Amino acid sequence: MKELPLTVKRSLELLGLLLVGTVLVIGSDIIMPVIMAFFISIMLVPIYRWLRKHKVPEALAIILPILMVVIFVGLIAWFFSAQVGNLVKDFPQIKQNVSKHLQALSEWVSRISHYSTTEQLAFINKKSNDLLSMAGGMASGAAVTLSSVFVFMGLLPIYIYLMLFYKDILLRFVFMWFTPDHHPKVKDAIYETESIIKSYLVGLLIQVTYMTVLLGGVLLLFGIKHALLIGVIFAILNLIPYVGALIGNIIGVLLTLTASATLGPVVTVLAVIAGVQFLDNNILMPRIVGSKVKINALMAILGVIVGGSIAGVSGMFLSMPIIAVLKVIFDRTEMFKQWGVLFGDERPSKSPMKFPGFRKKEPVQTTAGVEKE
Repeated sequence: MKELPLTVKRSLELLGLLLVGTVLVIGSDIIMPVIMAFFISIMLVPIYRWLRKHKVPEALAIILPILMVVIFVGLIAWFFSAQVGNLVKDFPQIKQNVSKHLQALSEWVSRISHYSTTEQLAFINKKSNDLLSMAGGMASGAAVTLSSVFVFMGLLPIYIYLMLFYKDILLRFVFMWFTPDHHPKVKDAIYETESIIKSYLVGLLIQVTYMTVLLGGVLLLFGIKHALLIGVIFAILNLIPYVGALIGNIIGVLLTLTASATLGPVVTVLAVIAGVQFLDNNILMPRIVGSKVKINALMAILGVIVGGSIAGVSGMFLSMPIIAVLKVIFDRTEMFKQWGVLFGDERPSKSPMKFPGFRKKEPVQTTAGVEKE
C-alpha cells in the first residue's frame, strides 16, 4: 500500500483534532461522565481483583468498591456543608467586617483620587443593580445546572459498574483495532495507562487529605476563623493545575477578610498557604506521584483552559489525566510520536536548530543515556 504524503498525514491529524474538539464541545454532558467513570473504575480495579481473588461474587465485588467511593464523597460533602453552616451562623459578624473593610477602602480611594465617598457610593449602587439584573438571568439557569449535576452524579455509579462488568469486552474491542504484531505494544500501553491513572488519582486523594489537614491545622493554630473550610476549599481547588491554587488563594483571602476586621490574619493566611504549597510542590507531591506523569507546564495550563471551556469544572479536573493517557498512546505510535514530545517535559540538552540529531523522532543515546547528534 502506497504511503500517504507527509502533508496529507498532517492535514488528517489537524482535521482529526478539529473533529474530536467539536465532538467534545457538543457532547460534553454525555462524554465527561463516561471519562470520569473510566478513571474511577481503573482506580477501583485493584480492589475488584482482590475481592474476586477471595471468591467474592462478581456483582458484589463491583458494588462494594462503588459503595466505598459513594461513602467517601458523602463524607466530603457532609464535612463541607458543616463548615459552610458555621460560616452562615457568623453572617451578622461577617456583615459588620465587610462594612468596615468597605469603609476603609472608600477612605483610601478618596485619599488617592478625586472621587468622594458620595460618588463612590453612587457607583457601587449602580453596579449592584447591574449585578442583581445579571443574577436574575443566571438564576433561571441555576435549576438546569443543578439538575445536570445530579444527573452527572447519578450516572457515575452506573457507568463504573458497567465498565468493570464489561471490561474484558472493552479490552477486546481495543485489541481488535490493531494487527496482532502490534498487540504487545498495545498491552504495554494499557498497563502503563492503568499504572499512571492509579498512581495519579490515588496521589491526588492523598494530596487532598494532607493539604486539608496540614493547611487547616496550621491555620487553626494561628487562630484563623473558618480554617478548616479554607483548607478543604484550597485542597480541592489545588487539584486543578496552576489555576486552582490562584483561585484558592483568592477565596482564602476573601473568607479571612469577612471573618476579621484587620488585615493581619490575611497576611497569615497567605504566608501559611505559600509555605504549604512549597512543601507540597517540592517535597510531598513528587514523592507521592513520582515522575510517572511528565507533562510540561505549558501543555498543563492549556489543557486546564481548554478543558474548562469544553466541559467546565469537570473538564478542568480531568485535563491532566487525559493528557497523561494521550501521551502514553502518542509515545507508542510512530504517526503521533511528535505529539508525545510536545506534551512531555523532556528537554533536549542541545538546540535542535544547531544539532540535526535532536530533530529525529527517535532519541539518540550515548552509553551514559545523554542525547547527542
